[in-house]
Amino acid sequence: MADGDSIFIGASRKPDDSYQRPEQLLLKYGNRHGLVTGATGTGKTVTLQVLAEGFSNAGVPVFAADIKGDLSGVSMMGDDKDFLVARAEAVKLDPYEHRQFPVIFWDLFGEQGHPIRATVSEVGPLLLSRLMNLTEAQEGVINIAFRIADEEGLLLLDLKDLQALLANLAGRADDISARYGNVTKASVGAIQRTLLILEQQGGGHFFGEPALEISDLMRTTRDGRGAVSVLAADKLMMNPRLYATFLLWLMSELFEQLPEVGDPEKPKLVFFFDEAHLLFSDAPKILVDRVEQVVRLIRSKGVGVYFVTQSPLDVPETVLAQLGNRVQHALRAYTPREQKAVKTAAETFRPNPDFDCSTAITQLGVGEALVSTLEVKGIPSMVQRTLIRPPASRVGAITPQERQQVMAMSPIAGQYDKAIDRESAFELLQKKGNAAADAAEQRQRQPQPAPEADGGSGWSIPGFGNDGGRRSGRQSVTEAAIKSVVRSVGSQLGRALVRGILGSLSRR
Repeated sequence: MADGDSIFIGASRKPDDSYQRPEQLLLKYGNRHGLVTGATGTGKTVTLQVLAEGFSNAGVPVFAADIKGDLSGVSMMGDDKDFLVARAEAVKLDPYEHRQFPVIFWDLFGEQGHPIRATVSEVGPLLLSRLMNLTEAQEGVINIAFRIADEEGLLLLDLKDLQALLANLAGRADDISARYGNVTKASVGAIQRTLLILEQQGGGHFFGEPALEISDLMRTTRDGRGAVSVLAADKLMMNPRLYATFLLWLMSELFEQLPEVGDPEKPKLVFFFDEAHLLFSDAPKILVDRVEQVVRLIRSKGVGVYFVTQSPLDVPETVLAQLGNRVQHALRAYTPREQKAVKTAAETFRPNPDFDCSTAITQLGVGEALVSTLEVKGIPSMVQRTLIRPPASRVGAITPQERQQVMAMSPIAGQYDKAIDRESAFELLQKKGNAAADAAEQRQRQPQPAPEADGGSGWSIPGFGNDGGRRSGRQSVTEAAIKSVVRSVGSQLGRALVRGILGSLSRR
């Protein structure tokens, strides 16, 4: 249905619910970002699947998180199910052909896909502080730790590197505080405890090497289709901060590594951020500003970012303003917040005189959506009530056996499967600590010269500092007796001398 310059999304409907026209997303404006919203069960995942298929067919690589496992079906051939065939007829999709798409499965835990890792240095202090929910003072300590690592050539690759560096900082707190500001052992201890919790929650799987090569997300096949990278996120969602931090890190890496391309005829990569509200929930302003900056500037790198979430209120207005392509599924309006979300969604569209947008949002059926995309010259199209086309690939999750087959045929099979633990901060600090301990032990073993009593007479009284370095903290019985005699004699001589001197003075 779509030509080589666009992606066929579905067909808009007239007020009498009859067919009106095809609704398409122009590839030229695919990097102007987008938003897919709607309540649970309204068809957001299928819309994401349709868009991913369209970009892949156009030769555009795709990265998407699979929250429920349903998106994995894009790797398998679709089925002739009655409701899908009926939908294809309703949107005049002829012929309706089934296809499977080139998929690379990823998983931070290495269970349902290839492991995906980043080093601690790559993630950086800002995202790391966000991940661990640190206080301002603790975030300051993390920033100092990264500065010390740079100055002293300490590689921060995994969590044990950061733990070793923090322990080292605690031992040098006074010196470091004088140079960079207060570093308390209490703050370091709190960060260490947070790192332990993060490690117990599986965060240690993310930090390490081999780190992800961005180029592996931008692969195309020999027939010109873009690879669809699917991140297994069902288990990852148990730690929402890790999920959001990882995806924000990935966007930042794309922004920093990819060259400027201006406005290409089609995107270089499309990035789908499902459950986008997790990125902005309780996020500090500096982090929201960072997201806004990346979204605004990454377009010139040829990357399109599409946020998928339940409500447009989940995305800050500064970011929302950057999203040119909109697909709005049904929203409920039972509570004041839901009513506000409906109003906000309606106001973001270019109005259509044929229907009231606010009313239509609450009346959409499953698989229906209000669609507005950028037309020629980047002008938003008039919003249309649209029936989304059926996917060409399977709707629903694949089996574990099918997933293993796809992974075995992956172009990156074996590239990331085995972790690498090369020399970094942990090993270097351990070597320094061992060297210091050995030096201290050698100093203790060296014999100390014994000071000679009585001007070097060669004899000594035990316990009086000339026992050949064999003194101990406890006196023997003989030593105690000799000391008692000496004290007694000394006392008697002293009294006799005093009496003699005083007597001679009185006689005078």
